[in-house]
Amino acid sequence: MIVVSDTSAITNLLKIDLLLILNQVYGRITIPKKVYLELCEIEEQKHIIDSLEWIEIRSTSDFKLVEKLALDLDAGESEAIALAIELKADFLIIDELIGRKIAESFGIKIIGLLGTLLRAKEKDFINSVAQTLDSLSKNAGFHISPKLRRYVLDLAGEA
Repeated sequence: MIVVSDTSAITNLLKIDLLLILNQVYGRITIPKKVYLELCEIEEQKHIIDSLEWIEIRSTSDFKLVEKLALDLDAGESEAIALAIELKADFLIIDELIGRKIAESFGIKIIGLLGTLLRAKEKDFINSVAQTLDSLSKNAGFHISPKLRRYVLDLAGEA
């Protein structure tokens, strides 16, 4: 399975010490160079990312597409979408709404942090989506609307 990730899911999971669930759920994760550089802006994140064999850093070759995408998205999102297209990724992990819509317009299958948490619970890598969301809110500043939270918890069987 080929899975490309943007920055946000990695950063949020790092903040609650659950980055390993990306490996458990998807196996290997590929990130573009710009996402790596964004992650490296925080020295602790750089040290962790550099130590993980299951995160692969790749450059994209479609610079024209990256430039076009950068008109609406940040550099990491632009490269993540371009790399997902280039690698014919099974999934792109991305949370930002505009990025998700643009990725979908290219036919890329997307999943976000919430979908990843649901998969992690299905595979028994986490015990509770609610507790994980609480930890994300408290420690990572991750917020979702009450309506979306209820929907996700209902899907997780925790409503």
